[in-house]
Amino acid sequence: MCSVNLRLPPRRPAQRPGPRLWPVGIVLALAFTAALTAASAVSYTGWEMLDVRGLKPERRIDSRTLFDLVKLAFGVVAGAGALVALVVAYRRQRVDEDAALRDTTRLHTERFTTAVSQLGDDSPAVRLGGVHALAGLADDAPTRELRQTCIDVLCAYLRLPYTAEADLPAGDEEARHAFLALREVRHTVIRLIRDHLRLPRTHHRSWQGHDFDFTGVVFDGGDLSEAVFSGGMVGFSGAVFSGGTVDFRGATGAVPRGLPMPPAVPPGLMLPSVWLPTP
Repeated sequence: MCSVNLRLPPRRPAQRPGPRLWPVGIVLALAFTAALTAASAVSYTGWEMLDVRGLKPERRIDSRTLFDLVKLAFGVVAGAGALVALVVAYRRQRVDEDAALRDTTRLHTERFTTAVSQLGDDSPAVRLGGVHALAGLADDAPTRELRQTCIDVLCAYLRLPYTAEADLPAGDEEARHAFLALREVRHTVIRLIRDHLRLPRTHHRSWQGHDFDFTGVVFDGGDLSEAVFSGGMVGFSGAVFSGGTVDFRGATGAVPRGLPMPPAVPPGLMLPSVWLPTP
């Protein structure tokens, strides 16, 4: 019976620092300074446009002028209050957004731990569920770094030791059934990677621009046709192509590092014409 044990170092929930907010006193002082500067600039501009040369001194003012002064005072107080409310509301929004991101990251970490444990299960059906769960987590990841972590685990699963079909004990049906189940899980990983690399880079579920480490992976088939390898590091150094068809036809973008090129292309490896060297 072939079992797969995917052992990863213990993960700690990502500790994201809180929002870097200045003290309220400093923010309010800067806001008032900016408001006074703007008011002074507007007043000076109006003064110049009206070509005012001076103020007429008055020892007494009438009731209308006094009322205008009172309205002006109340307007200044109201403006100051509105400015304070705006600053406080902005800070509250920043704190709420950061708290929401922390909650989303915590939930992502919990789901990630469950999915990784499924990859190490003895049941092929459970492992398939773990593969799809990780792909879904990558799609819903709140940050680029968390998406890359999910992709790294899927690639690490492919890098696990893998026995080719030709090396199975002759007549051992149990070993063959276990092999076929494991191959189905591995080919599902490859297919999901291909599907996400086919999506336009602007698509919110596209994996273009991320890193894919296939170093030393044993490929006994897999469809990567029409995948777009743009941005990120994609490496096939030391990869083994043993039987089956690994199809890259229609793929575009930069040639992945370490991928065999003519005349060293192994049987079953099908490359797009745009990657082949010109004669």
